[in-house]
Amino acid sequence: MEGWAGIDVGSRTTKAVLLLEDGSWFSHVVLTGADPQGAAEKCFKVVLDKAGLDQNVVLEVVATGYGRRRVPFAHRQYTEITCHAKGAAFFFRDIQTVIDMGGQDAKVISVDGAGVVVDFVMNDKCAAGTGRFLEVMAQVLELSLEEMAEEALRAKEAASISSMCTVFAESEVISLIAEGVPRDKICWGLHLAIAKRVAAMVRRLPQGKNVAFTGGVAKNRAMRKALEQILGVKLLVPEDPQVVGALGAALLARDGTRCK
Repeated sequence: MEGWAGIDVGSRTTKAVLLLEDGSWFSHVVLTGADPQGAAEKCFKVVLDKAGLDQNVVLEVVATGYGRRRVPFAHRQYTEITCHAKGAAFFFRDIQTVIDMGGQDAKVISVDGAGVVVDFVMNDKCAAGTGRFLEVMAQVLELSLEEMAEEALRAKEAASISSMCTVFAESEVISLIAEGVPRDKICWGLHLAIAKRVAAMVRRLPQGKNVAFTGGVAKNRAMRKALEQILGVKLLVPEDPQVVGALGAALLARDGTRCK
């Protein structure tokens, strides 16, 4: 059986998807670390092993993400914006907006009915609205990311977080802890602050009713709840939102070979 592969080399994690001609697909995620090429090769090997196939059955490999040019076995490269739009449209018909929150950036993508990018806005100049921001705040609170999300979901009200600069927000959280503000209120306040930042990006584009949430941060249930509260919509979240970009890359690889 033949197939196509997508490799998404992100700043924090590398994802691979192997899409087979019968429509089934396999995925794997590893930490990118200091060796993006090695992470891509490892991820690719694992998905092949999961499928029980050899590399020679893969007709084309498309790479995406920050490290897409560090994948020597890729035939083509696409931006993660193009791939997330394509991947989200695979899961949800008539998708109009895609919110992608990763380790180091946040993107809002406006798409047409076929998953083609119409417009986008992106925050990649600071950690605000990204997974890294949450990681730093979790460390200050001496919680894991999972524990931080659970604390936020338990909260009845939110502490006010006025700064989205990671350095200033860290100082603000330390002050709130010193004042005796309950940890759950701080956690929920942080999630709402991020949601407000991302919502401001969403409102710069035409926002359709069908909004997908992708990227590693989409696995955080508190982040989903915060965004839904601020945006006033029910987010569409794939079963594994972290691999949507890699799946989109595999779909583009398939479409590319079919057009040849």
